[in-house]
Amino acid sequence: MDYDVVVVGAGMAGASVAFELATDRRVLLLERETHPGYHTTGRSAAVYLKSYGNGVIRALTAASEAFFRRPPEGFTETALLHPRTALLIARADQAHRVHEELAAMRPFVHDARALTQDEILAMVPSLRRDYVAGGVLDPQAEDMDVHAILQGYLTGFKRRGGTLQTDTDLHAPRRTHTGWSIEWAGGAARAPVLVNAAGAWADMFASSAGVRPVGLQPKRRTAFIVDGPPDVDVMHWPVVSDIDEQFYFRPDGGRLFCSPADETPSEPCDAQPEEIDIAIAADRVMKALDVEIRTIRRSWAGLRTFAPDRTPVVGFDAVQGFFWLAGQGGYGIQTAPAMAVLAAASIRGEANDLVARSVVEAMSPARFRP
Repeated sequence: MDYDVVVVGAGMAGASVAFELATDRRVLLLERETHPGYHTTGRSAAVYLKSYGNGVIRALTAASEAFFRRPPEGFTETALLHPRTALLIARADQAHRVHEELAAMRPFVHDARALTQDEILAMVPSLRRDYVAGGVLDPQAEDMDVHAILQGYLTGFKRRGGTLQTDTDLHAPRRTHTGWSIEWAGGAARAPVLVNAAGAWADMFASSAGVRPVGLQPKRRTAFIVDGPPDVDVMHWPVVSDIDEQFYFRPDGGRLFCSPADETPSEPCDAQPEEIDIAIAADRVMKALDVEIRTIRRSWAGLRTFAPDRTPVVGFDAVQGFFWLAGQGGYGIQTAPAMAVLAAASIRGEANDLVARSVVEAMSPARFRP
């Protein structure tokens, strides 16, 4: 069947750009798994942080805020963002990092501020006084409802006339004189534009299509749930992170979601947690927090895929009709609305003033061409 655009990968990146394109294009969205969002999207820490990532990421995050606060009519029946706040804590030997991080955060979070030890302990009384010397507060951090965001995109995409096909183990795409030919068991499609939103598999998919990889590296991130300190209500605690991102924890349904903030290089796969990473995180959390971690209630891992410069890869390749939408790293959910609008505009050949032109140029795959 003929389409205007075929999008490969129905995680947050693929679903969002398919949603944007479906207003005026015939779009097919292909997903290898039975359920969209099974891999990285479904394993997100689900925190919206304007202060997170490099300059390009922060610009995209800020540009996405309006969508999250005022999504299109019918997109969702629930709020997509919920107030939380975030706290970066520093030991005495990290104290010099407080003002460095505050200076980097202020252009994006105007009311960020440094906190004293007493102010931090008032917010999170279970932190150890002999561990925390100071920190930085991000009062604009919020929880994201990742499920509602993804379902909003997928439902809206189908409502706009888009076609979603799951359980598609693709054969190697072929470039023809009219565009791209894509086949899978029981189906086939043709389109002039092929969008590579395959996440950790994006370089592999590009190679299968005869397109030069850009050097994407999937990295494993581990997470687990534990009980909080006994007789302590943790529900209103902020997200708490080591200022050098050696660990973080946040409330999760009355318990604590913890991570060592690991970035272990991995092949594309259905990532699974390693016991050593859980043990490292538990040790770091217990050094900072007055809690004894005896039981891991649940654990998992996901792959966050980075380009060499940790900036997403968004734009047309030198191979005609092949469009990159990959390398979102750990920022894919909070940047999805802006990235999808920019990608859709580029595919249509339209200009867009959502972010500075320099941001769009920084994401171009042309930066990796010899």
